[in-house]
Formats: sequence, structure tokens, C-alpha cells
Amino acid sequence: MRTVAVMNYKGGVGKTTLTANLGAEIAGRGHRVLLLDLDPQANLTFSFYSVDEWRESLRKDSTIMRWYEGDMPGREVDLHDLVVTPPQVNQVIEPSGGRLDLIPSHLKLIDIDLRLAAKLGGTTLGESKRKFLELHGCLARALKADVFEEYDLVLIDCAPNFGLVTKTAIVASDWVLVPAKADYLSTLGIEYLAGNCDELVGEYNDYVGHRGGPMQSDDSIQPRFLGVVFTMIRMYANKPISTQQNYIEEVRLNSRIPVLNGIMRDSPRHFGDAGERGIPAVLRAPIDDEVVVEFRKLAQEIVGSVGGDQRA
Repeated sequence: MRTVAVMNYKGGVGKTTLTANLGAEIAGRGHRVLLLDLDPQANLTFSFYSVDEWRESLRKDSTIMRWYEGDMPGREVDLHDLVVTPPQVNQVIEPSGGRLDLIPSHLKLIDIDLRLAAKLGGTTLGESKRKFLELHGCLARALKADVFEEYDLVLIDCAPNFGLVTKTAIVASDWVLVPAKADYLSTLGIEYLAGNCDELVGEYNDYVGHRGGPMQSDDSIQPRFLGVVFTMIRMYANKPISTQQNYIEEVRLNSRIPVLNGIMRDSPRHFGDAGERGIPAVLRAPIDDEVVVEFRKLAQEIVGSVGGDQRA
């Protein structure tokens, strides 16, 4: 099983659209994919379920908020018990032999960071380190359960912040994928994100193996960057417009995170009605549609990059 965290500090960069379509495309190739929605906006969840369906069937007992609640994440409910299988998209995927599952989010997940932060600290340095490892590693330990071995890929849609919930996703991930618009604000935080990942990984690995803690020496983490994916690209003559191309080249030249060749263009016709049909555009539009062709190439590049060695 491969686990990829999809994140950017800046909201509105097409992060959820990328995650939903990427998961659907890979599942449509015959793979078993699990989507984990850690964004309190729950847009990934609403890409596959209507708001009414969420309220009636998911809100009370079947969201990731239940897992993070309580004395310690995972003590009151097993993570796998929250997995649902969205029916509309899986009707399309089923002939391929693949499957797309989801662990839904909840709008109140935004409050969980403060609750988790309150559990950190301790009367001794040893106790503080133990709590740090236990909290930050909770999702990683849950995803190591045998029941998750059936999945080929887990995509985690992170909130646009670096709070504790997002940190649990980084610790649990093998790779980090960074969607970004080709503009000043969206690219500004890319290096800051890389630095924060470095600090988190360094601190976590320093604490691993601490006597009395829940981790062993072989539980150190080493997430790697798959790269930056530029999204919402406006095209002219089959190329990004010049102002966006300048930002792409600037990041390509100056960032230590690699920039993927594939892009996700701005297409309200394809991506503007996410959630209304429960089927992402990549499975809904004709296979020879230029947007679908581009996205399939991007998905292939991401799948191929999984074996790379770009360190976070």
C-alpha cells in the first residue's frame, strides 16, 4: 500500500479536484484506492455524496471526526469501520475490477486540532516525547492494520494548514503531493511547506525509540515529495499562458521540490460541478477529450513517480 498526502497551505488551488479525479482515474485502471478526507470543508466527501446524503447517512457515525475524538484517536472506533464505498462512481469503476473507497470528513473537524494539542505535553521530558509520538503517529499506526492491505493506494486530502491533523497525515504518508496555482500566493508557501515537513520529520525521528514510548527504532519516517502539480492552468495554443508559465519556470528553477510535467487545466465545464453527479470528470467525459487526455497523462506521471527518491 502506498500513501500520498495531498496538501498546500493555500486553499482554492484545486487540491480536492485533483485528489478526487486522481483517485477515480487510478481506481478505474483496476486498482483499489482509499480516499481519506481530512479537510474540514469536506469537499472531497461532497465530490461523491450530496449534502443530503452526508447528513442522513454519514454525519453521525461515519466520518473521520469520530476517529479523532475521544481520549486518544482510534480508541473508540476502528478506522476501517468508517470506510464507505460511494455507489455512483463505483458503478463506473466496477467493470475494471477496481474500487474507490472513502473515509468521509466532517465540518466540525476544524475543532479537533485544538483538542489534540491539549493532549500534548507532560510532567517530564520522557512523557512529552511519548505523547508526541503517540499523537503524531496515530494515523500511521491505524493504516498499518492488516485490513488496509487490500488497498494499492491511499490518497489523503489535507486541510490547507499545518495543524496536528495534517501532521498525522504527513507522518502516515510515503509521499507528499503539492497542488498549486501558477500565481504568487499559491507558490509563496511551497518552500515553507518543505521546511515544515523537514522539521516535523526530524523531530519525530529524534523521538522514535525513546524509552517508554509506543514506537520502535524501525518506525522512523521518511516521506518524499512526489512534486508540485500546477492546477487551474489557463491554456493558449495548447500551452499555459505566459504569466502562469513564468511562475511554473520560477518554481522549477528555484524549488527543491520537483515540478511534475503534467498539469491540470482550468476547465469549469469539467470540474465546476464536482459533487453534483458523484462521478469525477475524468470518468465522466469522453476518453478522447483533451482535458481527460491531459489528466490521464498527469495520473500516469504521478503513478510512475511513486518509485522516485525525492526526499521531503
